[in-house]
Amino acid sequence: MTVIIDGKQTAASVLDAVKETAAKLESETGKKAGLAVVIVGDDPASHSYVGAKSRMAKECGFNSIQHTLTADTTQDELADLVLRLNDDPDVHGILVQLPLPTHLSPDPVIQSIRPEKDVDGLNATNAGKVSIGDTKTGLVSCTPAGAMIFVRRAHGQDLSGLNALVIGRSNLFGKPMAQLLLNANATVMIAHSTTKDLPALCRTADILVVAVGQPEMVKAGWIKPGATVIDVGINRIETLERSGKSRLVGDVAFKECLEVADVITPVPGGVGPMTIAMLMANTVTAAIRANGYPHFTFAWMEF
Repeated sequence: MTVIIDGKQTAASVLDAVKETAAKLESETGKKAGLAVVIVGDDPASHSYVGAKSRMAKECGFNSIQHTLTADTTQDELADLVLRLNDDPDVHGILVQLPLPTHLSPDPVIQSIRPEKDVDGLNATNAGKVSIGDTKTGLVSCTPAGAMIFVRRAHGQDLSGLNALVIGRSNLFGKPMAQLLLNANATVMIAHSTTKDLPALCRTADILVVAVGQPEMVKAGWIKPGATVIDVGINRIETLERSGKSRLVGDVAFKECLEVADVITPVPGGVGPMTIAMLMANTVTAAIRANGYPHFTFAWMEF
């Protein structure tokens, strides 16, 4: 029988450990983990995401700080705020919500966040550490880290002998996901928009991770029988039953692939809940390191 991964349940187990670790840090050092979230402009979806992150930070016992900037904020004003947060010893994690308004360039902002406070795991230093397998001093991008927990729960810590295919080569997800799989000894390939005969390539994968933003692109005939399928896509499509209504689907045709895969993530309720959970995990990890407590760590890879 196919196992449908419950992302909410897995995220809850991570968050329970985060709360326990944060409480221990505070009791032993008197220091609360501090997360600063910066949002620019009035995008409703971004405000919804930021609100959820801020609420979860408070639930975890963190000092949660939200900076809401107007849509006409300049590049220099945003850079100055990040600089101040970099220098604030009570802030252990900094997150700048993307996308930014079109007149702002996100990369200089992301790269200006100190690597040790880059809880989104997007700074080039942290990306480089992931590429050499250094998860002990680096911070891993949240969504790949969450997806990797699912893979490890299905296959264990050592993926030797397993073929993994990541569809998508973004810096945000595809590249770090492939690197995490490689670090765990899987044999890894990355596919993208110009890959030839993608269905045939998918059928070689024991672990298939899909992040392309194409609704239900991956069909049952693409899946190797018994594969683990991790669907990172989230797409809103109009329902056929009720005009004007929409529903969320992934990049994988879930119902038909359910008949072929051994393990699969649903959309919604799969990878999505893990992103905020791993943001909290990165924040408490950053706080532990900043306060010089190497004798206990938050080891997300053990989940």
